[in-house]
Amino acid sequence: MTVRRRIGEGRWERTDTLAYKEEGSAPFKAITRQILFDDPRLQCQLRYFEIAPGGYSTLERHEHMHAVMIVRGRGRCLLGDAVHEVELHDLVTIAPLTWHQLRAAPDEPLGFLCMVNNERDRPQLPTPEQLAELRRNPAVAAFLDG
Repeated sequence: MTVRRRIGEGRWERTDTLAYKEEGSAPFKAITRQILFDDPRLQCQLRYFEIAPGGYSTLERHEHMHAVMIVRGRGRCLLGDAVHEVELHDLVTIAPLTWHQLRAAPDEPLGFLCMVNNERDRPQLPTPEQLAELRRNPAVAAFLDG
């Protein structure tokens, strides 16, 4: 049994703060990740991501699903062709092959727990044609333009 105590806002003991992704691998801004739990017996990983004010995750999709629980701040989330406001304790379930992106509010960070399978596929970035199709929705275009 393990207890991992919180040691500050968005920080836990014995947990490294890591880069979100390799720099230049995909578009993102001002986001970090921490792996809080990773055990093959449960076959899942629990991660904490924190997006600085005005930052965002990568616009992507993949074959695996995941669940996101907002635990700090507020922001907006793109799910498919809909934009949603998200805030403390909201749960976002992202179905397989659904375009998604999270954006922090301009004045506060957005922190969230994310649960995924240990074994998962690599994210897919939109092609120029797929991005143009997403942008046909004015609400999505406004969201993507920040």
